[in-house]
Order: sequence, then structure tokens, then C-alpha cells
Amino acid sequence: MSQFRGLMEDEFGALRAGSLARDHVFSALDGQTVDEAIESGTDLRRIWRAVCDAYDVPPARR
Repeated sequence: MSQFRGLMEDEFGALRAGSLARDHVFSALDGQTVDEAIESGTDLRRIWRAVCDAYDVPPARR
């Protein structure tokens, strides 16, 4: 979990990463936010891939 949160903060900055995790609903996560997907037990790799796809994170940083 700490590695996942670190990736989010490295890519988006601490403030935006928290907001994105709390507020952005991802269709690739069945209509859940990152925080909701984590709570429901979704694999963190799946969540990270959904975030990367939605925000066009370059392959080198995925």
C-alpha cells in the first residue's frame, strides 16, 4: 500500500493524488474511486493500471 501511495504522489503530487483517489470515479474500476476500490479489496496493480490508463501516464512510469 505504501508503494502504491508513493507512486500516486510521485506522479500527481501529494495534494492532487489524495484528491484523485478520493474523488475521481473510474469506469475501469467498476464505477469506483481509488479509495473505494482499495476498500473493496481490488488488486492494487489493477487500480494503478486504471489510473495510468485514464491519465495517460507514460509506460516508463507505470
